Amino acid sequence: MKILLWHVHGGWTDAFVRGRHQYLLPTTPDRGPWGLGRAGRNWPETVLEVSPEDLAGMDIDAVVLQRPEELDFANRLTGRTPGRDLPAFYVEHNTPKPHATNSVHPLAGQNRIPIIHVTHFNRLYWDNGRAPTVVIEHGIPDPGALYTGSREGLGVMINEPVRRWRITGTDLLPAFAGVAPIELFGIGGLETAARLNLPAGRLIWKGDLPTADVHSKLADNRAYLHTARWTSLGLSLLEAMFMAMPVIVVAATEACRAVPPDAGAVSDDLGELTEAAARFIAEPDYAAACGRAARAAALEKYGLEMFLQRWDLVLGQ
Repeated sequence: MKILLWHVHGGWTDAFVRGRHQYLLPTTPDRGPWGLGRAGRNWPETVLEVSPEDLAGMDIDAVVLQRPEELDFANRLTGRTPGRDLPAFYVEHNTPKPHATNSVHPLAGQNRIPIIHVTHFNRLYWDNGRAPTVVIEHGIPDPGALYTGSREGLGVMINEPVRRWRITGTDLLPAFAGVAPIELFGIGGLETAARLNLPAGRLIWKGDLPTADVHSKLADNRAYLHTARWTSLGLSLLEAMFMAMPVIVVAATEACRAVPPDAGAVSDDLGELTEAAARFIAEPDYAAACGRAARAAALEKYGLEMFLQRWDLVLGQ
């Protein structure tokens, strides 16, 4: 099949485009949010950058939408109405906003375009209205069991930790910095330590690095810390589990379903989580055992092949 989609969520797209189809990515000279294209990613040759102006003459089998505005964009650029003239699917990456239980999904008023939720939590909490819904959980290209745990510290991956603050649980980091030094990876983290008033060396921002570099450096930390309160299910958490890192996770949204008890600590009790962090620092063998359990669970539930098979089933229907 030839599938049109915009490059919106890099981590999710990285898995989706590894299927057996052709993937058409609108690409503009400015590489902005409506024309990012491949963005230099090492994706298969079946991922094609296309000019938006050329879409009207292209043979397209389906469009995968990820933002409400894409309904109009796809219509204008292809000359076909998604859900009527062009098979369409809407991938919802996010938890409901602005309200946890009363938020009506932008596609709730129609029944032609299925909403594909990436977690069961999201499908349960969004008001989906008349729209058909399907859950296709995340799939992760396996980075391998990279964990060494050689550094007596905690690794964290948060994009824009200052701007997103309580959503990503940035305000919780000082409690863990009192247990062990934190290495923070992701976009826009330079001012985090200062905003948290942390002493020098307790939280170090490592920058927004290429994925392979993040994985290799993150895996040297004794454990992975996931503090998000209201995000769908961080791909960084799943990546850490794939790398065989033990995890310390705030028990929010989908976390309790994703992380088994023997993979680390999942709790809403901050004291329990900091105690788990201290134990991982003090007992490297215990940390490694939890990491092995985390990897086994991730391979079983979030393997790439299962993700692609589920998408093939939906696309085929």
